[in-house]
Amino acid sequence: MVVERSVAEVMSSPVLSVTTTTPLQEAVQLMSDHHVSGLPVLDELGALVGELSEQDLMVRESGFDAGPYVMLLDAVIYLRNPLDWDRQVHQVLGSTVGDVMGSKPHSCPATTSLPAAARLLHDRGTQRLFVLDDQEALVGVLTRGDVVRALAAAEG
Repeated sequence: MVVERSVAEVMSSPVLSVTTTTPLQEAVQLMSDHHVSGLPVLDELGALVGELSEQDLMVRESGFDAGPYVMLLDAVIYLRNPLDWDRQVHQVLGSTVGDVMGSKPHSCPATTSLPAAARLLHDRGTQRLFVLDDQEALVGVLTRGDVVRALAAAEG
């Protein structure tokens, strides 16, 4: 039964990963070659620090958007927080994974039940959860497809 299964039983392992210093083009090629829509980003000690997703790459390719503004007495007043611009500029001009990645990767412990993981995937609106062991080391990835395959196997 799917409910009794843990993430560790269904996840994909080993996981392709990149570091913050990996050249962006190398990461894009890795994603393309292995048909994955996102990669975990690890620091020099192997800790999960981010995620490079197709969405991050779409922002890069779509370019910088200064956002809405109003003109008042020959002054331009931007209606978006200027701190957001900094991140967008780095994404558009960045050349390494660290410049473009999202810094809040979605993860869960390997012991998480499959229904709980499915709820996390749904509630967070993400395509994948990076699976961590008791020492917070990356041990796998659980995708929406993995959940669907587990459901299909349970029904069959």
